[in-house]
Amino acid sequence: MPLDLIKTFTYLSIHLTIGFSVAYVMTGSVALAGGIAIIEPCINAVAFFFHEKAWKRVGARPKLLPA
Repeated sequence: MPLDLIKTFTYLSIHLTIGFSVAYVMTGSVALAGGIAIIEPCINAVAFFFHEKAWKRVGARPKLLPA
């Protein structure tokens, strides 16, 4: 397994664990915390996609001042 893929899965596990833990402490509900821990990364992935598209547009603009 490539190192980048392992790094991605370990980061995902950390992200889900922290998300679940915070949601559980705030709500006291395992079901609600589990739902938040699963849904939040999905929403973040969509937001990241549009964030990257916006930044590509910014980078594609002609420069107004010489560098």
